[in-house]
Amino acid sequence: MKVVIAPDSFKGSATAKELCSAIARGIRSVMPEAELLELPLADGGEGIMDNLVHATGGKRIEAAATDPLGRAMTAAYGVLGDGETVIIEMAQASGLPLLTAEERQPLLTSSRGTGELIKHALDQGYRKFIIGLGGSATNDGGSGMLRALGLQLQDAQGQPLAEGGGALSKLAELDISGLDSRLAESRVTIASDVTNTLCGPQGASAIFGPQKGATPEMVAVLDEGLRKFAEQIHAIRGIDVLTLPGGGAAGGMGAGIAGFMNAVVRPGIEVVMEASGFAAAAKDADYIMTGEGKLDEQTLSGKVAAGVCEAAGQLGVPVIILCGMRVLSIDELSKLGKVSAFSIVPGPCTLEEAIAHTSEWTEAASAQLFSLLKNSS
Repeated sequence: MKVVIAPDSFKGSATAKELCSAIARGIRSVMPEAELLELPLADGGEGIMDNLVHATGGKRIEAAATDPLGRAMTAAYGVLGDGETVIIEMAQASGLPLLTAEERQPLLTSSRGTGELIKHALDQGYRKFIIGLGGSATNDGGSGMLRALGLQLQDAQGQPLAEGGGALSKLAELDISGLDSRLAESRVTIASDVTNTLCGPQGASAIFGPQKGATPEMVAVLDEGLRKFAEQIHAIRGIDVLTLPGGGAAGGMGAGIAGFMNAVVRPGIEVVMEASGFAAAAKDADYIMTGEGKLDEQTLSGKVAAGVCEAAGQLGVPVIILCGMRVLSIDELSKLGKVSAFSIVPGPCTLEEAIAHTSEWTEAASAQLFSLLKNSS
């Protein structure tokens, strides 16, 4: 029996790679002869770099960068197994987990660190990029990233703007004379499952700003700043990033990248599955195991489990989904195709208990499922 193990992370409890290992242990405990292939997945956010490096036999490269508040740090990016594609995960240098709750200040936080990673990769000769958007602490439209690559932002007096999304409300001019010319030679794929546009009630500031620490008053300032940034991009580059689907991803980073790089926006899970060679790996599988922390309505629109089920349907391979909590009904699950879903939680418990025992319970659930499959085959 061949089983492809391709889960997302269970946010806050176990990485996709850890879940792969737990599922594999469970299956091997009852079917030691099974052929298991581990392909940890992500939908474009946190974990995309490590998962793709692992899946393709690539490598990690560490580089000096600055965190969202400008402090020196060491971050990493990946080079895929093809030796030419770089995977930049925004959360590595510009992510919310890098800050304490008290440090979440979206008026001040900057995406400069992500730009520093891109520059380091350019210096190494790389020109093909996948940039995973998600888990960001910033709301600066990617302006910090672009500053690290030579863009200058000025106020009405011709003075440089401060870092952060709040200062964009004073933006009067963009100076692209120092922008890194190597960007014109590069190809960028933006991996994101966010389709929100840059501004307005469904924009970056209104929808995602509060989780980064923004008050309603801050949201208004941030939204105004992103609008001014978009207007300047349109005036100088002739590109309308204001209405771009996905432009609001990662605090407007999607718009910033699209405005100054040769970029296309694609669903994160689609990018990850293509880069990891999922279809080729799964075409002769007997089962595909996937999972995510909460199986709900969001699962049906661009999450890992939905992407896996769609690909599996084309291959005719049944899917087993493990989750912490299943909200979807049987009818809703049927929209995903030939699939069954099971919670790993063995009984009533607190969220803290579920988080603490995720790997253990995932292993146990996998063993139980494949014990049944073994005895019924």
